[in-house]
Amino acid sequence: MGKWLEYCLETRAEGLEALTAALTDRGVPGLVIEDEADFRRFLEENRQYWDYVDEALAERMRGAARVKFYVPADPAGEAEARGYLAGLTDVSVTVTPLEEEDWANSWRRYYKPLDIGRRLRVVPQWLAGESVPGRVDLLLEPGLTFGTGSHPTTQLCLEALERRVRPGDRVLDLGCGSGILSIAALLLGAESALGVDIDPKAPDVAYENAALNGIDRGSYQVLAGNVLGDDALRRQLAGEGWDLILANIVADVILPLSGVVGPWLAPGGWFLCSGIIDSRAGEVRSALERNGFTVAESLERKGWYAYACAWAGTGRG
Repeated sequence: MGKWLEYCLETRAEGLEALTAALTDRGVPGLVIEDEADFRRFLEENRQYWDYVDEALAERMRGAARVKFYVPADPAGEAEARGYLAGLTDVSVTVTPLEEEDWANSWRRYYKPLDIGRRLRVVPQWLAGESVPGRVDLLLEPGLTFGTGSHPTTQLCLEALERRVRPGDRVLDLGCGSGILSIAALLLGAESALGVDIDPKAPDVAYENAALNGIDRGSYQVLAGNVLGDDALRRQLAGEGWDLILANIVADVILPLSGVVGPWLAPGGWFLCSGIIDSRAGEVRSALERNGFTVAESLERKGWYAYACAWAGTGRG
């Protein structure tokens, strides 16, 4: 098992760009840059896609102006690091020894099988085979980012989905991310599913997770695109007659979706929306009702809401 040294260089915000350039010029590979200003700018520019920022992440980034790089924990690696650091000023350096396990795979210890609802069990793919009678295993590779089933919003949507999916259903998953919701629908009996996500990396991630569960592209397709901004994509989705439309996103996306997706539903279809923080729940519910939906079920957990909605009174109960 290899060992590594993590070099963390703390500087002032105004010196971060120059420090990064100096290290790059010296041939340092694999720089990790942590900058509060960039972090805050990213949040502001993508505000429509989030309602809550993890407190631990926000605290870690508070005041951050640091660069990290890694070298082997041996004399050659240490000499290499000394060369990278020679002559640098206004920098505080911390060196932390890491086992390769710490660097590459230690995050796996935090993922355990998770029972959701009455029938589902979300299982990290490296624990496949540890099945429980009466549960349908949904295998995921959490290292691929996106949703893993641990957040209350995903759990609420899965619980609502489990109660409503029927054999033969056609499912549309808007903001599909890892594909967890649409893959769950297929495992619970849906005939086919289509996932859509604004992130161009989402199709590869969702297809990989689908393959872990024995689902091929004959019943599952994933597209990258913006339903609210792409007229051609909206027209493509509008004529399909979906039995279930899923949207585990945020309030600022669900609000405009509520005025679009109702006519896309087949008779008796459901719109299941989640990712709604409690301070926005009333606003979202009002928009849903104003746009012709009946909220048949409201679920809440740890300050997050999900709604199961029938359009124009067509819900199946």
